[in-house]
Parts: sequence; C-alpha cells; structure tokens
Amino acid sequence: MNTVRRAAATALAAVAVLGTGAVGQASAAAPSPTPSTGKLPAGLYGTKDPTYDGVWRQSLSFLAQRATGYQPADQAVEWLLGQQCDDGAFPSYRADATKPCDAKTMRDTNATAAAVQALAAVRRQSAAPEKADQAVKAGSDWLRSVQNKDGGWGYGAGGASDANSTSVVVGALAATGVRPTAFTSAEGRTPYDALLAFALPCSDKEGPGAFAYQPDKAGKLFANADATAAATLAGLGKSMVATKASPEQAPTCTDLSKPTSERAALNGASYLAKTLATTHHLVQPPMPGATDTAEQPDFGNTADAVVALSAAGASKEAMPALEWLEKNSAAWAKESGPAAYAQLILAARATETDPRKFGSVDLVEQLNAAGPAPKSPDTSASSTTADEEDSGFDLWWIIGIGTVVGVGIGFLLSGRKK
Repeated sequence: MNTVRRAAATALAAVAVLGTGAVGQASAAAPSPTPSTGKLPAGLYGTKDPTYDGVWRQSLSFLAQRATGYQPADQAVEWLLGQQCDDGAFPSYRADATKPCDAKTMRDTNATAAAVQALAAVRRQSAAPEKADQAVKAGSDWLRSVQNKDGGWGYGAGGASDANSTSVVVGALAATGVRPTAFTSAEGRTPYDALLAFALPCSDKEGPGAFAYQPDKAGKLFANADATAAATLAGLGKSMVATKASPEQAPTCTDLSKPTSERAALNGASYLAKTLATTHHLVQPPMPGATDTAEQPDFGNTADAVVALSAAGASKEAMPALEWLEKNSAAWAKESGPAAYAQLILAARATETDPRKFGSVDLVEQLNAAGPAPKSPDTSASSTTADEEDSGFDLWWIIGIGTVVGVGIGFLLSGRKK
C-alpha cells in the first residue's frame, strides 16, 4: 500500500525512511552485489532489480507469510535487518550493506514503516529477537524524529506530507501498539490531523468522501483511489494486515462539523465502494509520455481497496472486487513478484478467502517460492501485529480455511502514482 514503492517498482517513475546508536545491523550484514551484476542477495525475495522496492517487497512478504502461519527464513530476516541505517531509517535498498549509510543515502519513510511492521510481526520467532526488537524501536524513533509539523510524513524526511506516506506510518504505529493520537509533532499535531487535511467532503462532485494524495499547487484536493485505500485503513487505526470488521455496515458518506479520523475513513470506504461498483477494479491512468492512453486495471490498488473496505465493515461491497482479482490477477502477480502475491494474500485474509485456492493460483506456494524457504508453520507461530492479536483470526484461518497447520501477512507492485 505504498504509492512511492509500487509505482517506482513497476515504472521507475513514481512513488508509492530512527535514531539510536545501539542498532548495528548494517555492519553485521553480508555484502549485497549491485543489481547490475545480475546477482542478488540470497536472503532477498524476488529476482528483479530491488533498487526501488527491495525493503518494501521483503517487508510485505514477511507480513503475508506470518498471516498464513509461516515464519520467514532467518537468512531473509537478517537481510532486512542489514538494510537498516545506524540512525534507524531504512532506504529503499542498499546494495552494499557493509558500508554505513551516509548523507547521500536516501532515507525512506515508506520503507522504514513497512520494515517496522514486518519486523514486529516476525521478531518473536526470529533467531535474534532482541536485535529485531532494537530495529523496530530504532525505526519507530526515526519516524518520530522526521514527523512534519502538520503531523504527517512525506516520502523522504522533510518532504511535504502526503496521504500514502502518513498512512503507512500509521500502520507501523498500529503494528507496534502505539496510538496515532499519542504520536505528535513538536506543534502537537497528530497523524490524523494530517490525514483529515487530505479528506474531500461528501459534497465534492468528483470524489465525495475520497482522500487526495496531496493538494495541488493551488491547494485543491483531487480524489485519489490509492490514497483513499491507504487512508481508510489508517483512519481506522489499522495496519496492512487488517481483518474483516464486524458487524457489516453499508458504507455511507457523512460530513461532520467536527470531522474524526474514523468518520473520514468510513467516507473513504464509501468512495471506494462506489468506484468499484461498476467494473469491480480500479484503473491506473497512463504514464506521462505514454502513447497508449487507454486506462489499465490497477491490480495492486484494487487489492488494497478490498482490504480497506473489509476493515471498514464493508466486505460485502469488497467481494466483487476480490472475485475479479481471483479471475484476472494471476498474470500480473507472476510478472510483478513477491509483493504482488503478498497484496493478494492480504486481500484474501481480509475477506476470509482461502489464499491457496485463489482462482487457479496457490498464493502461499508462489510467495514462499519467491525467496528462501520459510520455516514450516507450527502451533506456536502467531502474528505479532498489535491490532490483530485479539482478533481470533489465526484460529479461524486454521479451522475455517484449513490451509496451514499452525498459527500465524499495502505500493512491484500496485502502480501507485503521486
């Protein structure tokens, strides 16, 4: 669910980064050859150039594996730990992790927030839980240190806040048990203050209830389905591994004199439901300069919208899109790689659908084959995402779906663009 990461991974053109000296993952990691050598790190998921999405796709892979009861291989976890800079931030990818990050290393808020979520989920079963704990804390501390005055985050430290980056950081807070309202800027603004500034009113003719990615140069907001899916989850205080909410509620759009993050999120769900009602999938506009101006299906953001709708209690409205993905996403996922499989697994998880029988594809098998063989599921495995620990979902996964024998899982990915 990351504008910076996913668009950069698919087109190298668009988008979708903590301060303690105790974290020394960089020095412990083995060197990683540059993508141009054709040799990628043994612990990394996927076979394509990781320059723009290495940490992102690794993190999503971990989250999806934990959701299905698998623990990533220690080698894979060590690789992700090794990507972290000494100040706690994660870049998109470091080819040589034996060299410390310097001023030229671009810290990435999206990669950092995703890695925090992933390491929080795998740390208890990892070979070095204390090291993973340190990495999670350092990442969280760095995110706090680069929070903007308005309470939000941009893709890079100090960049103007946007809905997607702010939302993925809120997901990291949820995954580590921190209330977004307690994560304030020096001016006392919260991430929700920033998100509400991107929310369109229900009276907006073009995108009632939607979220914008950012205001344009004139300060005007334009509906963005990608940003809406991300902000809907964040407004509900959910991470990328959100599950089906109960009871069901048809999404409606209601403006309040004093808006709340939850109401804005439900308004966002209403916009997504209406947008998906006809074609059952989102579309991505043509890239700048493209000769083919026809709109193409946006598989990744459709999967994100499914998760957001289900988390908002609108799984009924999400199911047609989920079924569309089951019928049409196989070729996209095969081409895009591990993060795409992870997104689809999260969509299946959110709607209580079997990811091993997702149309003609076993999503779990395909994801596990994209990296080092994970540890087989066992009865001690469990997701450590804070807002999911009491959901009872993992028990349901075993009994209702029967796809794993243990308990255990949002940007190549969805084509999100600024």
